[in-house]
Amino acid sequence: MIPNTLLEALKIEITHMEAGKVLATMPVDERTRQPYGILHGGASVALAETVASLGAYELCDKSTEIVAGLEINANHVRPKSEGVVTATGTVLHKGKTTQVWDIKITDEQDRLICVSRCTMAVIKKEQ
Repeated sequence: MIPNTLLEALKIEITHMEAGKVLATMPVDERTRQPYGILHGGASVALAETVASLGAYELCDKSTEIVAGLEINANHVRPKSEGVVTATGTVLHKGKTTQVWDIKITDEQDRLICVSRCTMAVIKKEQ
């Protein structure tokens, strides 16, 4: 967890990282629920973009490049009112200036809660 960031506020934990794949968990609780008591779509999108961002950064040249979210979409397919969700992000495309990530968010029974696609910009650092 990274202090003083959205990850800390939402209690997002990175549980696995390898080249082209990232897993993270997030609780469904008072921090991440919307007023009707179910997982907020924005919290799901924050989790998805976190996974894509960390994965994209691991695939870039850290000495000369950074990454930033360029576009994200999400389909919320099942409500979740408590427990923990797990995001699994995998790279679909790794180009020179963009990466495209597929993120599936599931519950403890491996049921699909949300599916997202995130395009990351690969940006040259200013010297």
